Amino acid sequence: MKFIHLTDPHLVERPQKLFDLDVQERLEAAVVSINTHHGDAELCVLTGDLTHWGEPAAYDDINGIMGRLVIPWHVILGNHDDRDTFREAFPDAADDGNGFVQYSLLTSAGRFLLLDTLDAGTPAGAYCPDRLAWLGANLEAARDNGEEVFLFMHHAPMAVGIGALDNIRLRADDADAFGQLIGGFDNVRHIFFGHLHRPCHGSWRRIPFSSVRATAHHTALTLDANTPLTVCHEKPGYAAVLIGEDSVVVHDHSYLEEGGEFAYDRGIPDNADEAPEHQRDWN
Repeated sequence: MKFIHLTDPHLVERPQKLFDLDVQERLEAAVVSINTHHGDAELCVLTGDLTHWGEPAAYDDINGIMGRLVIPWHVILGNHDDRDTFREAFPDAADDGNGFVQYSLLTSAGRFLLLDTLDAGTPAGAYCPDRLAWLGANLEAARDNGEEVFLFMHHAPMAVGIGALDNIRLRADDADAFGQLIGGFDNVRHIFFGHLHRPCHGSWRRIPFSSVRATAHHTALTLDANTPLTVCHEKPGYAAVLIGEDSVVVHDHSYLEEGGEFAYDRGIPDNADEAPEHQRDWN
């Protein structure tokens, strides 16, 4: 099964730019790339910060641009999003019964659970007991049905070594409760999140995780506790994820660098008649 992980477009109302970037244009280019190369993907998940200021016109652009995808797409909230304006833009967005945008998708690879970590008024994330109860019930249902589970959220639940991001991750007490809950289920295979504006992969409490480049600006790689949040203009990206019976493979793709591909023809060294002896049998 293949799906696309996209995150953090941070759209603003036109004709504004964000940090001198045309964020609509960058998201549009991502959609073109996905349609061109991954139209066979089962779906796309956009893990939050759809907009930067929460403007209605920016949400309109999300709908307009993402609506050009040839595959189904699903969204969750990030800390820059406004829950009320989001609901106006996405009136069919699922509600978990407690006012949070949390929902479940059954896919050919298993159960995707899309979580709401927005804590209005702060850039950090929260996962309160009501949200946790919804997650627990869905994890139990998936286990009872023999389904493997993949979690999607905006905020990282763990520290990643960039102090400015670790200060605005999922609140520590909530992250601990979240970790204890999912750690009790052996069918949770992977956690996908955004918020970092960087590719980042590893494991947390023995569960693999991955984040992906934003389509907007990026966070500088400053692995210390004291540097204020610092951004930079790296190339944007998305991830093409392949889920097999015994693997989850995440391919980060820098889509604005497409077009420079060339065939791999080793040739021979300059001023030589043939390839080095130890490489002569190579294809």
